[in-house]
This record gives sequence, structure tokens and C-alpha cells, in this order.
Amino acid sequence: MIPDARRRAGPERERASSRMDITDVTMPVFPDWSPYKDLESAARAYLRDPDLALDALGGVLAGGVDDGIVAFTLERFVNEINCVWQEVAVCDGSRLVLWHGEDLAPDDGPPGSMTSSVRVVPLSSVAEVGTRRRLRRDPDGTAHVDAVDVYVLLSSLDDSGPPLNPDVPEERTALVRQDALRFVKTVGDGGAGQIARLEQFARTVSSLVGRPY
Repeated sequence: MIPDARRRAGPERERASSRMDITDVTMPVFPDWSPYKDLESAARAYLRDPDLALDALGGVLAGGVDDGIVAFTLERFVNEINCVWQEVAVCDGSRLVLWHGEDLAPDDGPPGSMTSSVRVVPLSSVAEVGTRRRLRRDPDGTAHVDAVDVYVLLSSLDDSGPPLNPDVPEERTALVRQDALRFVKTVGDGGAGQIARLEQFARTVSSLVGRPY
């Protein structure tokens, strides 16, 4: 994810930053969604709870999940306590619509409990979009994309950060910074196809930011 301001907003920030160093080859390998051009097929191939995601998104997208989507990206991983975290990010030309599904920790609810949430971000509130590629070179000098890191910086503020210094009274207030969304794909976590789709998503959003709607 990169600098703090480039990280996902809210609780997703810590989870996403921890994923950058995932190297455990025993972690589940989920089906590849990148060959699918329509959201429903991609979601059903990749997500554990596609019906929840599609129902939630369909209620927000004007044309449902079958029409009006110009780009999307999906994410799914299992955290250190064996809970599944799922994400769908959709651009419909004027908004980013995000769905998150997350298993609750054993102490946070009955067995099998999870949260399902939707967030809508108008593109008019996007202040900046950035993409960073990590490249790997072959002995002959040929470069290959090994990972891509995308951030979408928003004009809204995020006050969920930790205090600067909890031991100093005047510095106990939570750190306030710009809200942001962040998406990461690597060769080991998603493969070349999902890297390419995330880059396509970033280019599409970048091309729409700043335009009148």
C-alpha cells in the first residue's frame, strides 16, 4: 500500500498492508476471475459469497450488475485467524461502488457470522489516482510486471488513524489524514491476469477523474 495516505480507508487499512508480505505457499489459491468480462461471472468464479455481493451491488447500480459497469476488480483472502475477507470495487462511469464481506472473529459474534457492507464514492470526490508497478528483470534484461499497487486518494478525511502519541495529552487526538482506497495484486497473489485487470481498472478510473458528469 505505501505511504499512510495511500492506504485503504477504515479497518481495511491494516488488513491490506499486512497482505504485501504474504509468502505462505500453503494459503488457499482461489479461482482466477480475470478471464471473465462480466461482473456476475467473475464474482461467481471467485468470491465465496457471490450472491450477497451481487444482491448488494445490484441495489445500488442503476442498471443492476448486468449493465452500466465500465470496470471492476475483485479481491479475496484469508487472514491470520482463518477468516475470509472479500471485496468488489466497481466503476459505473460516475461513481465507485464497493462491496466488502468479512467474517467476524470468533469473539465478535456467533459461529459463521460475517458483515456485508456497501460504500458509494462519487468520482467527483477523487483527488488523485496513482499506480505503482514492481518490475522483475530477466537475465537478458527483459522486464516483467511482478506487482501493481493502486491508490485512489479522496477529498474526504479519515480520522481513524492512531494518535500521534497516546502518552502526551495534546497528542492523544487521532491522526487525521485524507481518506483513500487501495488495491494490490501480485504474481503470487492474483497472477498476471488479475494484475492486468487491476491496471485496466486504474486506467479507467484515472481517465474519468476530473471530467464533468
